[in-house]
Amino acid sequence: MEEDRQKPKWEGKTSAELKGTAAEEVWPLLADFCNIYKWFQSLEISYHVEGVPGQPGLIRYCGHRDHERIKFSAKEKLLMIDPVRRCLSYEILDNNWGLKSYVATMQVLDLDGCQSRQGCKIEWSFVSDPIEGWRFGDYVSYLHSCLQSMAKKMEHATDAS
Repeated sequence: MEEDRQKPKWEGKTSAELKGTAAEEVWPLLADFCNIYKWFQSLEISYHVEGVPGQPGLIRYCGHRDHERIKFSAKEKLLMIDPVRRCLSYEILDNNWGLKSYVATMQVLDLDGCQSRQGCKIEWSFVSDPIEGWRFGDYVSYLHSCLQSMAKKMEHATDAS
């Protein structure tokens, strides 16, 4: 009977600051939902599967290989995108990572609440069922590391433009 009890959902959040990069420069990079592989350190590929780009219902495929073996594979659905608030939410659908229920929100915020070249912050929050093979703290640390890497890549991309 204990096995039938639903485990509590995991809820977590991490963030990364981008110094000297304005939120309006970062938002288009994040909002380009089907090209997340450009920023996410462990993805080799992501592409449009179905739906209208920039609209809820859009589905992307994301993947990573490890020596010819698919290590991570998932379809992700854009649930909400708000260019005014610079945020989007998505859910992971089919995947090979043991994710049964996973919804995340990413938002780009101005530092100190004012639009300027002082910088911005990306927040990444999620709600999910516990992930098989992971401890909660380890998973949040993994997301934090991924987001720090994304932020650095985005800083470099906006510096170059």
